[in-house]
Parts: sequence; structure tokens; C-alpha cells
Amino acid sequence: MNEGRTGIWFVGARGSVATTAAIGLAALVEGRIRPVGLTTAAPDFDDVALPAFADLVVGGHDVDETPLLERARRLAAGGMIAPATVEAVAARLDAIDGEIRLVPREARGSQRREIGLRADDIRSFRERHGLRRVVVIDVASTEPLPADRPEFHDRAALDAALDEAGRDLLPSSTLSALAALEAGSPYACFTPSISLGIPALQDAAAEAGVPIAGQDGKTGETLLRTVLAPMFASRGMRVLSWAGANLLGGGDGATLADPAAVQSKLASKNRGLHDLLGHDVVTPLHIDNVPDLGDVKTAWDHVHAEGFLDTRITLQTTWTAYDSTLAAPLVIDLARLLSLAEEAGLVGPVPELGYFFKDPWGSDVHAFARQADELVSWALRTAVRRNATQAA
Repeated sequence: MNEGRTGIWFVGARGSVATTAAIGLAALVEGRIRPVGLTTAAPDFDDVALPAFADLVVGGHDVDETPLLERARRLAAGGMIAPATVEAVAARLDAIDGEIRLVPREARGSQRREIGLRADDIRSFRERHGLRRVVVIDVASTEPLPADRPEFHDRAALDAALDEAGRDLLPSSTLSALAALEAGSPYACFTPSISLGIPALQDAAAEAGVPIAGQDGKTGETLLRTVLAPMFASRGMRVLSWAGANLLGGGDGATLADPAAVQSKLASKNRGLHDLLGHDVVTPLHIDNVPDLGDVKTAWDHVHAEGFLDTRITLQTTWTAYDSTLAAPLVIDLARLLSLAEEAGLVGPVPELGYFFKDPWGSDVHAFARQADELVSWALRTAVRRNATQAA
């Protein structure tokens, strides 16, 4: 295992995904659950030095002051997690709650100052617990895409704008990402929010000397699409249309009911499909907020393809799951793998971590089987590199 403890700093630390991850980590450490759904717990990773679950310490930022244990009990009441599991780890959840800070706000200050305050919270967390590193993972609510601005394309102009008092140029996801880089922390964006997707910031992670990964976690419908789409392409069956409908409630459903917020999610969900099948495929997709579903998400897909002798092929799929229990093990995986990447001295986007994302940074690979092979190969190579770095 990696020497020293690793922090996970969640942006959106009291949201459903981070709360579920916190419950899961606590239950894993106490031996109450098995590591089902964790990629890094598979035999392929037995020879890869990763932080032990007991060596992962959780903290984070949020705008919500609801205690973490109360959030966990709400998830249990909705049927997602056994109430007995939540109560068994209640003391650990209270301890994590003590490490969650409200997102710093400076109404009359500059955004540069706000970035610095967020970075200070991350550094303080690391020092307080004597952590070897802190991995920052954004699992906050999806933001509306910001309007394009000239400063987004010019680093000097962006830097100047960040120093202007009272000017809110960058969205919160970008401020959190820059705070991670300023704190020297590896960073992952598990949401479709803009984050570091601003042209003027494309080299920021390399400049900061940290590895990063993103974007928008691939958990359900899109995961299935990236398994099935290569099958059609490999067999020479021409897909004519691939329609999808998503029904969900909870916080995500409410957030994505906003037409401005949903646009980035729709774009990331369809981008991989177009890359795998071609941009002439018709891909209508919509997301509906159904509050009574709570944290259960149901996705329906209808695939219409052309086969030999102009015959028609139809495939229909239904995927139903608690989306947060799909996402939570993946963010734990990411924390462990980004820890490995930093130990090995990697900087900038890690393409092989695209396995976890709809819109992977540094990679144009979307086919899931290929991504899985590349991830395992990368982890084994990086473990060797890490050992060599440590020996030197």
C-alpha cells in the first residue's frame, strides 16, 4: 500500500454522492460491507500499491449546513441504504462532518482571494491530519454553462479579471479546481460543470505539477451505451438513431430541471455516442425531473439500426439504479488512482482515467472495453514507475 494517509476533499461534500461515498468508506473500514462496485478492488489491481480504505480521510466544501448524518439518514429513509448501516457508522460520519467547511464567500473581494481561501481550507485539512496528499473531487450540483467571455481565451486577461474586486467571472466549479491546483492537490471533475474546460486554463494543471482527471462520471446509461455502441460498429450494423429518456428525482432531478443546467449534461452524454457511431446518427435525449422517484434513476434507450439486406434491427434497454451508489465507488477509485498518479510524478490530464468519464480529458477513447484494458495496463505501468520514483 502507499505509505501515509490520503485525504479526499469533496466539493459538494454533503450531497448524495459524497454522503454515499462517506458511508461506504466507513462501512468498508469497519468490515460491514464488501467492496462491491469498486474497480480498484478487483484482482487486476492486486499488484498495484494504492491507499488502503482505512488510510482515506474525508473532508470537503459545501454550501449546505445540513449535518452529514442527517443527510445519510434521509438517503436511508429513501430506501437507498440500510438504516442499520448508517447508524453503525454514525460516529464516523459525525467526525467527517467536522471536516466539512462552508464554501468561502467574499462579496466585495476578488475571485483570486476566494480561490486562495478555498485552497487554505484544503491545506489546513492536509496539515491537521498529517496527510501525504489530498485529492480534490468535484461532485457538486451541475452548473449552467457560463456565457463565453473573451477572458476565457486569454490567460493574461483572465488573471487580471480574477484580481478585480466584486467581479464574478468564473463559475464555482472553476474556482474549486483552481483552489485544488493552488493547494498542490490532484483533482477530478465528476460533473459536467465547466471546471477547467476554459481554454485559458488548459495548461494550469501541468503548471501546478499535479495530475487531473475528468469529466462527468460515467455511471449508468452512458456506461451501457459505450459497451453496446462498439458492438454495432464492429459488426458493420449502421445505427440510424439512438434515443434516450432519463427519469430521476432527488437533488439531481431538481438541478437538471433547469434548462440552462441540463445542457452540459445532455452534451456530455451524447458526445461519446457520436464519436463511436458517427455524427450522422440521430440522438434525441431528454431528462425529466420526477420528484417521487427520489434517488432512483431510470434510463430508457431505443436503438434503431440497419442490417444486412436493408433489414431493420431494434434494441431497447432499461437501466434502473440508485445513481449515487453507482457513482460513490468510482470517486473512491479515483482518489486511490490519482494518489498513485501523483506518487509516480504524473502531471496534467491522465487519459487512462477516462474509463470513469463520459467526456474524458486527454483522450478520445470512449469504447468501454478498450478503456478498461488501458486503465489496468496504465495502473500496472504506473505502479512500476512509482516504485522507481520512490527508490530514487
